[in-house]
Amino acid sequence: MPKTLNIVADAHIWGVESAFSTLPGFDVNLRALENRDISRQALLHADILLTRSSTSVNSGLLAGTQVRFAATATIGDDHFDKSWLDKHQVSWANAAGSSTGSVIEYMVSMLLAMHANGVISIPDTSIGIIGVGRIGTALAYICRAFGMQVLLNDPPRVRAEGGKGFCSLDQILEQADILTLHTPLISEGDDCTRHLLDDERLKRFSGRGIINAARGSCVDNAALLRWLDGDASRFAALDCWESEPRPDYALISHPGLLFATPHIAGHSLDGKAANTLFAYQALCHYLHIDPVWDMQKQLPETAAPHTFSLKGDVWQTLHAITSHLYALDEDNQAMKSWPDLTLSELPNAFSRYRRHYPVRRAWQCVPVHLKQADERTLELAQAIGIKLV
Repeated sequence: MPKTLNIVADAHIWGVESAFSTLPGFDVNLRALENRDISRQALLHADILLTRSSTSVNSGLLAGTQVRFAATATIGDDHFDKSWLDKHQVSWANAAGSSTGSVIEYMVSMLLAMHANGVISIPDTSIGIIGVGRIGTALAYICRAFGMQVLLNDPPRVRAEGGKGFCSLDQILEQADILTLHTPLISEGDDCTRHLLDDERLKRFSGRGIINAARGSCVDNAALLRWLDGDASRFAALDCWESEPRPDYALISHPGLLFATPHIAGHSLDGKAANTLFAYQALCHYLHIDPVWDMQKQLPETAAPHTFSLKGDVWQTLHAITSHLYALDEDNQAMKSWPDLTLSELPNAFSRYRRHYPVRRAWQCVPVHLKQADERTLELAQAIGIKLV
């Protein structure tokens, strides 16, 4: 007789029924619940918990339950009380690296849009990348290909590898035109990133732009608002917010906030599918079974090739292509309309947009034909992950 396995999962994990309703050697009882319904009571008889970042997994949720494995279908794991989980022998996993490509596409789209809007000149801009893991490393490669001066800051990597190629945070604050954060949220210790950019550091920052597509609390949002108020030439772009899903009205509507999006940088369909695959594979490893779920069969077919002709210089051409592949302006305009909502409506709008996010495919899934492109344009198109045919 197969062993019964009781799984409680967030209903908005992509492909949750397809991936987790059957597992070799087990009689699976899968309950897919809304986040608000994932409670200790709902977990009393659960063996497995599958969540997203909106669920805090800690003693308040799991104490007194029989949950022995918890996985989050997200890159971040700061919503997991890892010390408590380890102490109580609850195995856990996150989808580290699964949405890297989606976040990189978001960042490239933003830089090209800033160039197109005259906010920056890409080859004349220095960028300070704080946090040089998978995303920071990939972004650094692209920015160097763009001809930008790239400054890297990652204290844990400096301790592990030495300081060659890295800058101190003080150096980046002094030398970078733009700062972009790609760190985990760490609340204490030598590598604390909570309010990494606060009033004091923002006052010392000599550049003009702040981008946060990491975790909301890595930037003190109240301090950022004061910093933007201090000089009309300053600008910011945020995908992550303190107090999600209730971001600051004043920050959303500030004229210096060029781009506001509701934590969707990693939300391409392929990124969400990869998140689910990571959680599925982690569960199979925990259960000592071979993974059999085929993610690719659940995804739509690749789109037909789209043809582009050269439009102005290389930056205009790349902006035209990336705007077709990802409608950043639509996400931005949607969130910029939210200050018209009441305070009580804002969290629902934030969560609803993320739950019902339009299908956005990874760039490698959308073939592009470039007519009469020069070598430089082709090289950069390939560097940013465009699938040329």
